[in-house]
Amino acid sequence: MLEDLIISKTRVKILVLFFLNPGKIFYVREMVREIGEEINAVRRELAHLEKAKILKKETRANRLYYSFRQDYPLYFELLELINKTDGIGKEILKQRAKLGKLKLVMLSGRLVRGKERGADEVDLLVVGDDLVLPQLAQIVRAEEVRRDREINYTVMTEKEFQFRKKRRDPFILKILSSSRVMIIGDEEELVG
Repeated sequence: MLEDLIISKTRVKILVLFFLNPGKIFYVREMVREIGEEINAVRRELAHLEKAKILKKETRANRLYYSFRQDYPLYFELLELINKTDGIGKEILKQRAKLGKLKLVMLSGRLVRGKERGADEVDLLVVGDDLVLPQLAQIVRAEEVRRDREINYTVMTEKEFQFRKKRRDPFILKILSSSRVMIIGDEEELVG
């Protein structure tokens, strides 16, 4: 998916590494191990991304570390795009037919930014009918292992979601007022 827009597969892998680990810094050999590409290809792409002011570098203890510049103008758009095309977003889209009739799927903004959630917040909301919960639980578990973090998710039928939204249920209102990344469905439909 993202590979359709960005020609360099090494660049895509570097971007995915940074965006699925927001706020983390990496040194070159660590990136080579994580993404499985040749060191020269990684260095070439890092130089390109640094020149474009997408990445910044700093030296620490004889190692050169790179981090993504959050002041880059397209940072949040890329963050959303990568979370839709990789990780849990990719798995949900890939297994959509096996999961049931999905109407709306959203990730919380806090999850995609790598921030801790509050005690009563949801990381993933799935709305649909005839949902296959064991299949969804398997996808969530795999993402929890990858992120080394528990993912709090809620599943509702479309009817239940509309009913609770109409009744102005505080739980639903909190979800609707939070930042989010839509994986499936229209944000206007979610909020409206």
